[in-house]
Amino acid sequence: MKKILLAALLVLPPAAHAYEVNGVKLGGREADVRKSFPAARCKPLEWKTDAADRRCDDARISLGGSEARITVFLKADVVQAMDLRFELKELERVKQTLRGTWGAPQAEATETFPSTSKDKKDRSVYSMRWEKGSDRAVLTAQMDKKRATLEISRGSFPVEIYKVK
Repeated sequence: MKKILLAALLVLPPAAHAYEVNGVKLGGREADVRKSFPAARCKPLEWKTDAADRRCDDARISLGGSEARITVFLKADVVQAMDLRFELKELERVKQTLRGTWGAPQAEATETFPSTSKDKKDRSVYSMRWEKGSDRAVLTAQMDKKRATLEISRGSFPVEIYKVK
């Protein structure tokens, strides 16, 4: 049984082992970010937190042919999180790209939140989520907005990043 599991892990594509975007994966290094995104501006994080100590911003990247913007967060030269933003009109293409790269999500849903005002429409939010151990990727799109986001992180990063010390 152990041999079968080990053999299965060896034949899985590299993306099956880590969340990756254009050659940068969770657990990667700042050198990987600079290699994949040569225009990235890497600098110390503007606030003190246990989640990260540096960030790399790049004006534009391509995610499956869709233009996106990315921010990569690092702690001790290890990629802890990536935040991608792209236009909502590219949502279907990005969803197809992510399914092809990471497989079927563990969760996918569209939720509708009723408006609290008679003047406004109900708000519809689409989301997809993948999880592998403590690593996760969450795609979120408010259907009435212009942009959607893909947040990839490990551990308690989403909670810890804005806890300022």
